[in-house]
Amino acid sequence: MDPLFIPQPDTIPVSWGWFQFLLLLTFPLHLLAMNAMLGGLAIGIVQHVKGGELQRQLAHRIAIALPLVIAFVVNLGVAPLLFVQVLYGQFLYSSSILMGVFWILIVPILIIAYYSAYLYDFRFTQLGSAGPWVAILAFTLLVGIGFFFANNMLLMASPEQFGAYFSHKSGTLLSFGQPEFWPRFLHMLCGALAVGGLFVALLGRFRSAANPDLAHHAEHVGLQVFLVLTVGNILLGTWYFFSLPGEVRLLFMGHHFGATSAFCVALLLAAGTLFGAWKKRFWLTFYHAVGLVVVMSFMRSWVRSGYLKDFFSLDALRVVPQYSPMIFFFVTLLVGIVCLGWLLKKTSGALLLERGRE
Repeated sequence: MDPLFIPQPDTIPVSWGWFQFLLLLTFPLHLLAMNAMLGGLAIGIVQHVKGGELQRQLAHRIAIALPLVIAFVVNLGVAPLLFVQVLYGQFLYSSSILMGVFWILIVPILIIAYYSAYLYDFRFTQLGSAGPWVAILAFTLLVGIGFFFANNMLLMASPEQFGAYFSHKSGTLLSFGQPEFWPRFLHMLCGALAVGGLFVALLGRFRSAANPDLAHHAEHVGLQVFLVLTVGNILLGTWYFFSLPGEVRLLFMGHHFGATSAFCVALLLAAGTLFGAWKKRFWLTFYHAVGLVVVMSFMRSWVRSGYLKDFFSLDALRVVPQYSPMIFFFVTLLVGIVCLGWLLKKTSGALLLERGRE
């Protein structure tokens, strides 16, 4: 596609590095919450269907946490989406219009999924055998949202596909026909399910004093799921890596120092997570997994830049200085962090008090 046909980027108030920093700061938080949501829900469904006292208790604990986790996913996803729009708005807005029907559908789908999660939580006992079906509905809808997001993120990075609009003028253009889409989507989905296992293990630890059997069961199931799915995800990741365009793949094979270094660190962290899960050392596995998610967020940015290098560079963004909004943003962010710290302190105190009473 001729770069002249791509909309011109808007001006930005400060250097693009600030927005890239904030994107890389907030996006891993969204990913971790999303992994907890999808992986936790999938494990809850399996535990509910299998039956048994401990399995049912674990499914119920996951059901109780699910609406709160979905709220975190949505709220933590707003900031990185906005920062991507600032940096790559001319591509993201274009791709969103090209798949506009499906992009708009995300809102009603999310509402139905959210209501399903609340129903599964508040009517867990009353639903009986229908409970897993409600959870499956929520899971399917949430995966569907991920499918649409994956389509948009790949489509925005593939401006050469924009010309397909002329055969999809009704806003129904998707990118799942591209050779890298399915390995990319399955790699992310499998990774989410794997990290969700660690969320389940962590959830069990919150009740370790009140119900040690449940805590042990949750940790055993969570680490087992994480280990098995991470091994499978390494295979999917290899498939995805070799499905990337050659010039993008070479960034991680010595053609770009930062990308290659991040790739090597990611391999070491992946090995650390497998070792920790194999030895059933939860915190070792957890910290390595969090680090891996952060590093892979950086790698994702290099992949996006590699796709767009023939059309756009962040250095081309024109700065019209307006520093007061940035200062106000950071002050607000600092106040928000202080408030969250206070809230977590109060919540932890209440939980400790509850444990003492039990």
